Amino acid sequence: MTTVLVANGPNLNRLGTREPEKYGSTTLEELAAHAMQWGSELGLEVVVRQSNDEAELVGWMHEAVDHGWDVVLNPAAFTHYSYALRDACALVTAAGHALIEVHITNPHAREEFRHTSVISGVASGTIAGLGIDSYRLGLEAIAARV
Repeated sequence: MTTVLVANGPNLNRLGTREPEKYGSTTLEELAAHAMQWGSELGLEVVVRQSNDEAELVGWMHEAVDHGWDVVLNPAAFTHYSYALRDACALVTAAGHALIEVHITNPHAREEFRHTSVISGVASGTIAGLGIDSYRLGLEAIAARV
């Protein structure tokens, strides 16, 4: 069975309470349960993680390479400036694995500083602005490649 790491960046542990008008009322725990269910329906084993620590996210990308995992990544604020995370994501795709960048909101419809993603250039694809369905679509994209 194909394993997919669903990795979430900073502040996503506050889903459900942080700006629900933008991010919705689904908590991280509920998102994790949905992702595991969607993955199971697609024949994928899904591992869901969240960290506010850039170095931990980088380490998870290395782990994905080492274990041959595909990745669905919501880099959150690191989207816009983390070259370390970008370089780790490039390792995932260079190893032949999918890395789908997802966002709950549409960064291009928000503040100017959110319009640039340093991750998109090395991602297999990007899905944004569809709420938590962005994650489902990311998993579907990976399942279609398997």
